[in-house]
Amino acid sequence: MHPVILFDGVCNFCDASVQFILNRDPKGIFQFASLQSEAGQNLVKKHNVPADVDSMILIEDDKVYYKSTAALRISRHLQGAWKWLYGFIIIPSPIRNIVYDLIAKNRYKWFGQKESCMLPPPNIRKRFL
Repeated sequence: MHPVILFDGVCNFCDASVQFILNRDPKGIFQFASLQSEAGQNLVKKHNVPADVDSMILIEDDKVYYKSTAALRISRHLQGAWKWLYGFIIIPSPIRNIVYDLIAKNRYKWFGQKESCMLPPPNIRKRFL
């Protein structure tokens, strides 16, 4: 089963992050679901994701990863030098998450939000649940 990235579908920064991943994942390793979608909500329930989680979520090998851990685990599968970012996993997550939490808390204020989730183009639609 492909790893699944759950993201905030109305967040401009989150949408840009998904586009970034898509452009660096030519093998199609990742699938995506917005947290607002039925598929996203079903995965949240299935994996007992706490309601207060305000981050990108990675479900990989039936395990759930949050915040900077999710981002770093995603990076190791990306094309180019991005995979080397995974080395930061040795830094304790409370330290790594300081910056992550700052961006997550201010993402709407800094980057804005959409009225609704994006509709992916036909060539990548199959990667969205």
